[in-house]
Amino acid sequence: MSPRRNRPKGENSSGRSAEDDGAGRYGGWQSAEAWQGERWSVRHVAGSSAQGKAYRCPGCDQLIPDGVPHVVAWPEHAGVDDRRHWHKACWNARDRRTPGVQRSRNAPRF
Repeated sequence: MSPRRNRPKGENSSGRSAEDDGAGRYGGWQSAEAWQGERWSVRHVAGSSAQGKAYRCPGCDQLIPDGVPHVVAWPEHAGVDDRRHWHKACWNARDRRTPGVQRSRNAPRF
């Protein structure tokens, strides 16, 4: 018995590359939403693509553990450095969710 092929055979195959759909690589979809008078790019990230990484949610100031599905949002006019990782519930309630505790100046930022 021959081993199974993991790659498409020819040019006309239906295999996709990672460049075909940038949002698909991260296990989610990307959309645009309006918030606070700005357009925001929003990417939904599957938990499986967030392995080995932990982020701090700006909505509740709690850690998003690795492997948990979440949302990445950034203003469309901004760059990569302005991306923020949110819990899905915090992003959906972002107008009424702000951290109740102010972080100290020397606290680590995630």
